[in-house]
This record gives sequence, C-alpha cells and structure tokens, in this order.
Amino acid sequence: MNNNIYFISGIDTDAGKSYVTGHIARRLMEEGKSVITQKFIQTGNTDFSEDIELHRRIMGTGLLPEDIDRTTAPIIFTYPASAQLAARIDGREIDLGLVDRSASLLSDRYDVVLIEGAGGLMVPVTDDIFTIDYIASRHIPLILVTNGVLGSINHTILSLEAVKARGIELAAVIYNEHFDSDAVIAADTRGFISRYVARHFPTARFATVPTI
Repeated sequence: MNNNIYFISGIDTDAGKSYVTGHIARRLMEEGKSVITQKFIQTGNTDFSEDIELHRRIMGTGLLPEDIDRTTAPIIFTYPASAQLAARIDGREIDLGLVDRSASLLSDRYDVVLIEGAGGLMVPVTDDIFTIDYIASRHIPLILVTNGVLGSINHTILSLEAVKARGIELAAVIYNEHFDSDAVIAADTRGFISRYVARHFPTARFATVPTI
C-alpha cells in the first residue's frame, strides 16, 4: 500500500469510527490537504454506504465522484452483520482485491486516504482472515478509536496488544468524547489510555475528538 493511506478501526462496533473518520478528514482538509475516505466493507446497506455519506456531511463536501461510482465503497452487503456473515447471507464472495485497487486509485488522486473499517480489529472477514490481518498484510498504519464507556480500557488494551503482536504501525489513538456520560469514568479512561500509549507506543499520537 502507498504511504498516504491510513486504516481507522475502533475498539468495538459502536466506538464512533465514522464520526472520527469524518472529523479527521475535515481537519486535514483545513490544513490544505486533499482527503478522501473509503469504507473497507459496508454491511447493512444496498446501493450506497451510509458511513461514506456521514463522512461527507462532516467534511462538508457532498458526495464525490468516487462515491457515485462506488470506488470509496467497493464492497456492500445488505445484512447488518460481520462481513463473513453478511457475505454468506447475500451469497457472495469477498474480494479484498477490490479494496486494494480502490485504495490504490484513491491514493493516486488524493494526498490522504482514510479507510474506515467495520467494527473492531478482530471482526472476521472470512473464517481465516480478520480485519487486523488485512491491516497487517498491507502494512497500513492504524488509527484506533476509543471512548470513555465503562469497559473501554479493557477493549482498548486488548486491541493494542493485538496491534503490537502483529507488528502494525500505530499512528494514533483517538479518544471520542461523544460517549462521556460519566465524567469520573471518562476522565480516568482518557488518562489511563493516554499514559499507556505514551509508554508502549511512544511514536503514536494520542488526541481527543470533541462531541458534536
């Protein structure tokens, strides 16, 4: 993969990846970069990716030509489930080469490509391949989205241990404030994870995305 591509995953299904992906894209655009987002595999839709639509609303661009021709969402399944289950229900195979070719095309056109995953790192793509395996095999830097929900420390550290075990480059951990319903738990979670990242991934950035 080209070195202007980043993969955005989360600690679980509802970590706020889509919002954070759109937010990062908007911030990079404000810095003068051309940015586009891509959906790794979209489930629960038919002819469009609702996550891509959310990205564009946050970015303020409207749908792009690459959205219309589905370059940014080359694999869409109808059932809202893990990719391997959704593919089985739709009676289709998952061709990860489509994701590769789309990402390569986008990376030639834009300064930065942000690929948003589906669910967490260990979501199965097939019986033998997990999302984290795709990231590792393509050598894509990872941006991990976390939050302050009770249990997030556990999910975050497990994710980061898996990242380290597979030798994946951790570009950043992004704390999403949207779920901060308990101020005490949120502050402790944010502090603990930031200290953990500083100790174990000193080259990675820790940042916070405010709630909308």
